[in-house]
Amino acid sequence: MAKNVSDSGRVFKNPILEALTRTHIAIPLTLFYGSGLAVLIYAVVHLRMPVMGSIILFLAGAFFFTLVEYLVHRYFYHMEASSASRKRIQYLFHGVHHDHPRDKKRLALPPIMTVLVAIMFIGLFRLLMGLEGYAFGGGFMVGYASYLYIHYAIHIIKPPKNFLNVIWKHHNLHHFVDSEGAFGVSSPFWDHVFRTMPRDRRGIAEKLKSA
Repeated sequence: MAKNVSDSGRVFKNPILEALTRTHIAIPLTLFYGSGLAVLIYAVVHLRMPVMGSIILFLAGAFFFTLVEYLVHRYFYHMEASSASRKRIQYLFHGVHHDHPRDKKRLALPPIMTVLVAIMFIGLFRLLMGLEGYAFGGGFMVGYASYLYIHYAIHIIKPPKNFLNVIWKHHNLHHFVDSEGAFGVSSPFWDHVFRTMPRDRRGIAEKLKSA
């Protein structure tokens, strides 16, 4: 069961390493939205790629991110902690978030990791797809930024009274009902595809109210 605590305390004794585990959400959002849109503009203006084709690739990249988000959350963040080192890695990357889901400064990767991840994925898509990889990668970056924003909002803002309420409820299932299900954050789509919706739905409403 997650703890309703806004400060997760220290995870490293070294002050430099500790500082690198925290970031304001505005930093990765600016970097990822900015890099994603910049790459799309670069593909259309500088590389003179077709506008409509670039937009389609951009949207495809954003959708592809939702699958990567699901897979990383399910198989990396919730890896089997079969050794002390794996348990430590799992806790640093995700376990601390489950213990303290309302810690604002640990709801996103720190800036250094953000830049490295952006460069890695843009380079990967460029290698695999050629010039089209820029537009696709730009969409992927924007998809990631949108995921960060949604995840931050779910933990900090009260559930909205509209269709977006479904996303809030879905992620709360993961945190407060069954951490081995409901791995999608920006969408429950892949949980339905891979049948990882929480199986035990009894008492869910009561558990969510007390979360």
